[in-house]
Amino acid sequence: MILLLGGEKGGTGKSTVATNLAVWLAKQGKDVVLVDTDRQRTSSHFVERRNAVAGLPTVHSTEKYGNVFDTVRDLSNRYEEVIVDAGGRDSEELRTALVAAHVLYVPLKASQPDLETSVHMNELVKLARGLNQGLKSRLVISMGPTNPAVHEDEEASELLSELPEFDISGVVIRERKVYRDAMVEGRGVIEMSNEKAIVEIEALAKEIYRMEGHA
Repeated sequence: MILLLGGEKGGTGKSTVATNLAVWLAKQGKDVVLVDTDRQRTSSHFVERRNAVAGLPTVHSTEKYGNVFDTVRDLSNRYEEVIVDAGGRDSEELRTALVAAHVLYVPLKASQPDLETSVHMNELVKLARGLNQGLKSRLVISMGPTNPAVHEDEEASELLSELPEFDISGVVIRERKVYRDAMVEGRGVIEMSNEKAIVEIEALAKEIYRMEGHA
């Protein structure tokens, strides 16, 4: 399966979600490759750090810029699972990945600027479905507040539910330091000791891959 983590807004946790899902798949014994289409190389740097740690399940990685369609589809024939980490902007990489992907997840913070970009993403998905009719797309609130008294994520989900091209994920990824710590160590949070973060990633992974019958 080809999973695309994309969106027009930077700093929303796309690479965090992509790397954590890749580790989750690797821990399930899956042959997984991360495709980094962002010149900031966040996912690529993560895999480099991971490869320096002995004994961790392998996550493969590659980088591709420009039109990524052929590369992504070719990788899907060579690996069980492909995860594309696209940069936070409307780009050739994002648009061609949308045509190649089976499933799109767009991480968004519950902030006005992020919510505003979702309207244009809705249009991009509509265009992509002209060539990729089977594309499934969901919005997921990321970096959500951990304070239970703050209901920004619930309010955002209500607004986002009005976008016709998207479903809303039933999972919220919270703002937790362990995600940053794990990224630095080349690990997924499921390899750390923060139970709340582990539950979040496992819930998201099962939502995605059980939806597709892959896990």
